[in-house]
Amino acid sequence: MLNIVLVEPEIPQNTGNIARTCACVGARLHLVEPMGFRATERNLKRAGCDYWDEVEIVRWPCADAFFEAHAADELHLFTGGAHRSFVDAAYGVDAFLVFGRESRGLDPAVLDRFAERCVRIPMREGLRSLNLSNAVAIATYEALRQQGWPRLL
Repeated sequence: MLNIVLVEPEIPQNTGNIARTCACVGARLHLVEPMGFRATERNLKRAGCDYWDEVEIVRWPCADAFFEAHAADELHLFTGGAHRSFVDAAYGVDAFLVFGRESRGLDPAVLDRFAERCVRIPMREGLRSLNLSNAVAIATYEALRQQGWPRLL
């Protein structure tokens, strides 16, 4: 099962939108604390619509706990600082697509530790980033395309 990982997400609407994407494609959603909102917040539920029961959610107390548990797994860290395009990566069925906070992305120490696993979504020079939920959707659908659209109509 494809895994979407949000490390310290800050905006509940983005997380809700991403949960909805995960529900629609059958991906597991990992939420890494601390988050910039409470998981019960109204905007989070509204953005996820009535899809919350269709999403497997795994909560992690901190980034260190997540990365220690999954360091040997197939991780793809999305960052504007990478040189390799996300379409040049090969995504296995149990891949983890890892995204950082909306305001500053993943911590430099994490990016350094997993430098060979970092990828970027191309965009115009001088622009910092795409909206997090859009970036997750782009990456998720590329991974699923490579896998032949498993379990999707």
